[in-house]
Amino acid sequence: MTRTCRNEFTFSVFNLMKSEKNIFSATDRALNTAVLILDDCNTLSFAAAVDPMRAANRMAGRRLFRWQFVTATGRPAALTSGISVPGIALRDLEKCQLLIVCAGFGLQARSTPVLHAGLRRIAATGATIAGIDGGPWLLADAGVLDHYRATTHWEDWIEFASRFPFVDTLPDRFHVDRTRMTSGGAMPTIDMMLHLIRARYGRALAARVAGAFIHDAPPDPARAQTRSGNPGHSRLTARASALMEQSLDAPRSLPDLARQLGTSPRALQAQFRARLNTTPKAHYLSLRLTEAQRLVTTTDMPLLDVALATGFASAASFARAFRAAHGRSARSLRAHGQ
Repeated sequence: MTRTCRNEFTFSVFNLMKSEKNIFSATDRALNTAVLILDDCNTLSFAAAVDPMRAANRMAGRRLFRWQFVTATGRPAALTSGISVPGIALRDLEKCQLLIVCAGFGLQARSTPVLHAGLRRIAATGATIAGIDGGPWLLADAGVLDHYRATTHWEDWIEFASRFPFVDTLPDRFHVDRTRMTSGGAMPTIDMMLHLIRARYGRALAARVAGAFIHDAPPDPARAQTRSGNPGHSRLTARASALMEQSLDAPRSLPDLARQLGTSPRALQAQFRARLNTTPKAHYLSLRLTEAQRLVTTTDMPLLDVALATGFASAASFARAFRAAHGRSARSLRAHGQ
């Protein structure tokens, strides 16, 4: 899609959308939803989109969400777990108020001209379109995220932002910008759906749905994604870990971290010891080496660039630390494809 075509498409969609009622407006009407599932979608991402709608219907005692499943060609979509999901072909979907695009692996193979045309056609009706996990990539490739703020999975941020300069890429867990919703993965998708339920049908119902999933974190769109889970974290160590993740290439000192967090180095040390049984320095190194392992095994980045991207000043220091953490050299790990 050329830049001129992208701008013309965005302008025409904007004019269509001005008269559309935002799906986040409070209402008691059911939301007509279509869930587009691509092959190699993660099962958890698929469930994170659908199950909150199902739970909302059950707890409200009436149908607040009406949905149908859609696939790229009309053939059942094969999830990564081996489950097949039947659905109508995207070309046969006439309209909906919300289209949720669930995608996972093999995005280049899924991103076809036919899929792009279908997404642009639905977008032109004024429908809200949501992208989950790999979904934002497909939406951006089709041009329907141009001039919107959006997020994607943290593994894809750099490449996503570089490839799609007309999209304002954010590190949020999920983000809503006008008629576009994007989520970085399965767990943020639950947050995003709870956010939608709360906006349309009220806080009380959203709280009941969250309770059904034993989900006690508030759905905050501006909350940043993290590279690792946080079992055992306190509020302070979780914030410290998030700051570390933002500067893996240039590790910050303990006093600098403590100062930004509004605490002392001693207090920060004590929190890491008490909650995670480690030190801030060791935790920081673990984050860097986990990212290094990901870059080694999932990219073709030269090993020296991997070292620099994860805060090591030399190839030698990187090699020693990597072998100590992972039991083999980065070169060996890459050569064996593990």
